[in-house]
Amino acid sequence: MTQKNLSKWLKAIIIGTGIFGMIVFFAIIPAYGTGLRSMYPEVSHYYWPWQIFLWLCSVPCFASLFFGWKIAKNIGADNSFSFENAKQLKTISILAAGDSAFFFLGNWALAFMNMSHPSALIILTPLVVFVGIAITVVCAALSHLVYKSALMQTENDLTI
Repeated sequence: MTQKNLSKWLKAIIIGTGIFGMIVFFAIIPAYGTGLRSMYPEVSHYYWPWQIFLWLCSVPCFASLFFGWKIAKNIGADNSFSFENAKQLKTISILAAGDSAFFFLGNWALAFMNMSHPSALIILTPLVVFVGIAITVVCAALSHLVYKSALMQTENDLTI
């Protein structure tokens, strides 16, 4: 697979992920929440705090797609191992860690305000935090490896 093909595939995956994320965060979750409001009117006042909380959680996810697009663009330009890509991966790592922490703290804050179901704390929170931390570690490791590769490439370019 050539660099340009790899870049095209990565961009297609990023676009697909963005579209799927928009559908989930702006169609499926609100529809599910509306259904819960109609089935359980006693908890209908939880809808907007949870909706806003989940929308805020989506911001770092979409920002990561933007940085992933920049990485795919660099790969297509045959500049895979660059300091810029290392920086972009580090930024994605920081966004994932921050989003995981925000989700954890926000879910507990909603629980303390009696706006969360215990199953959300027991099942959903550890799952989301685990996935976020896994993404954090993978992106941090890739950032380190790309940085080291960029250093080696710079040294080789200076060698006659």
